[in-house]
Amino acid sequence: MGSKLYTTEHRIRFSECDPAGIVFYPQYFVLFNDLMEQWIDSLIPEGFSGLIAHKKVGMPTVHLEADFRSISQMGDDVVLSIGVKHIGSRSLQLRLQCVGKDGVLRMEVQQVIVTTSLVTHQAIEVPEFLREPMQQYLLPAEEALAN
Repeated sequence: MGSKLYTTEHRIRFSECDPAGIVFYPQYFVLFNDLMEQWIDSLIPEGFSGLIAHKKVGMPTVHLEADFRSISQMGDDVVLSIGVKHIGSRSLQLRLQCVGKDGVLRMEVQQVIVTTSLVTHQAIEVPEFLREPMQQYLLPAEEALAN
């Protein structure tokens, strides 16, 4: 087991902002969805597209909590991260964060994802080919319990 985060750097773009020049809040969810796809790309050779198209495994969100802590403005450099709070039999609990290069937490999401068959559209066990590489991103217990 590990406790590293999957991270990527991102510069806030004009297209992600409202007329006041700050990130329009739904854009964070687009950024985090893109981050999730990149993460899966890094975990399995088939990548996210292969997970969907060939392995027929879906990963829909069934619960989402968001806390907006500080604004992000056009041109800000931020780090987006994913940590795994828990891997259950059929679901994952994730923590996603957007942190400014200044170290200030901008936004945090607690997300529950269920693994599903795209053939039957029913929940399935988290496949071992996902479970195993995801374990390196398990957060330490004290971080996993913190909201």
